[in-house]
Amino acid sequence: MVPILLVLLLALILFGAGFALEALWWIAIAVLVVWLLGFLLRGTTAAGGRGRWYRW
Repeated sequence: MVPILLVLLLALILFGAGFALEALWWIAIAVLVVWLLGFLLRGTTAAGGRGRWYRW
């Protein structure tokens, strides 16, 4: 009985990790798209140069 429970527990852990990693990939892709859009659509400064869209 214990080996069956261990296999089921391992399957649940791997399923949860797979779901979490999948969600992290989608979040990373969304952040990359927002960063690229901000980089491409940033405004100009009073001097005519391109301004920074972030505050680093």
